Amino acid sequence: MHEATVSPEEFQRFEFTGHHFNPDHGQLRLGWRWNPPDNGSAVQGLDSSASHAFEEVFQFPVPEDLTDARHAALQPALDLLHWIAGVSYWKIACQGEIAFADRKPDAWQCSALSDVYRHGLAELAWRNRLHRRYWPDFQSFAADPSKLPAQPERPAAAASLSNRVLVALGGGKDSLVAVERVRAAGFEPITVQVGQARLIAETAAAAGTEHRMIERKLSPQLSELNGAGAINGHVPITAINSAALVVAALLWDCDTVVFANERSADTPTLVHEGQPINHQFAKSLAFERLLGDWLRRYIARDLRVFSILRRDSELAVCREFSELTQYHGVFSSCNRNFHLDGPRTTQWCGQCPKCLFVYLAMAPFMTPEEMKSIFARDLLADDMLTEGFVELLELEGHRPFECVGEADEARAAVMMLAESARWKSHAVVQSLHRRMHLTEHNAPDIQKLLRPSGSHRIPAEFLT
Repeated sequence: MHEATVSPEEFQRFEFTGHHFNPDHGQLRLGWRWNPPDNGSAVQGLDSSASHAFEEVFQFPVPEDLTDARHAALQPALDLLHWIAGVSYWKIACQGEIAFADRKPDAWQCSALSDVYRHGLAELAWRNRLHRRYWPDFQSFAADPSKLPAQPERPAAAASLSNRVLVALGGGKDSLVAVERVRAAGFEPITVQVGQARLIAETAAAAGTEHRMIERKLSPQLSELNGAGAINGHVPITAINSAALVVAALLWDCDTVVFANERSADTPTLVHEGQPINHQFAKSLAFERLLGDWLRRYIARDLRVFSILRRDSELAVCREFSELTQYHGVFSSCNRNFHLDGPRTTQWCGQCPKCLFVYLAMAPFMTPEEMKSIFARDLLADDMLTEGFVELLELEGHRPFECVGEADEARAAVMMLAESARWKSHAVVQSLHRRMHLTEHNAPDIQKLLRPSGSHRIPAEFLT
């Protein structure tokens, strides 16, 4: 651990030093470095002699034999993962020049990366009060012809992928609903997780799917610098996972990657000085479209990545999940289960915004006894939790920086509970309902919230 507190001013130049993939073992090593020598460095072996060098490792299950077409698509897919995963290390200082020691993005890719870093780090910048540019100046890099690739990339060819479906599994209700929708569409999904969380593997066992795990090990230097005072906070983790699953799809010969992101992911958590700040940017339709464009331009025309829940509200997903009783004893949406250094709770903490929102949104479709069997206690009977629920309703400010639904969904759930003979006497329900009436917020249209709507990229065969 560093003895002295680090300062962002110590970091002047951020370099993407390269990546190395071993197809025989499925190991991918990614490298970055702060303050590299002016003349750059070769990327053979991902030189770690600099004072601020980082190496991150992804371990994929050993791939199937790569065809020439899939092998050709793999290199630009590794570039995508390398460039997006760099956000975890750029955020140490959120300033300085950028450099590429090996493969370089073109002008279109620089623009797309700017969007990912800018919107993906907006929450971190707001929380850390960074009143300056906090994302890399990829456009300035692209504006210098001498820095761009010598030849423009050709449009992506087809990788001749098999009609197989990967489903990103996160251990929560959403991805389990996605699994069952894929099955309803006539496909048998292969589930996959990024990270070693035990609970996710347990939900896969309950689903009875072929399940694969991608291990991810962050550079230990990152934790050291965070502990010494480097800038820290939320990064667009789903963007990193999406890029990792693009690589996985090519390795495992799958033409479809399915995520479980609802339409509420498109709604900013707040708007500050005209800029939307969205905790869920990497789950939004905007990011999904950007990724789809990148795949068609550079990686594989026949590889598609989309969210099968894009048209749905959280409330509608909870209604659907209430019928999937086979998962009620094993799932968890509490993020304290999914830290890279291991779980910090046993399934449900019962206090965080995710726990409170899932409870509130599921309760209208279930009995108090059923909810208690899942959460081990009745959260709507505990008036000590009332203020946490109030935040979800946005009666006084913005909702929490978490992957929770929109305020209208939370208010609709309260209205439904207040009209339910099973729930209306609960202390928290009464308090929330009373406080809603004291405000001037319009009552949400519950039936509208429960209907699929909005733009999406779901292929016709998955629209069950």
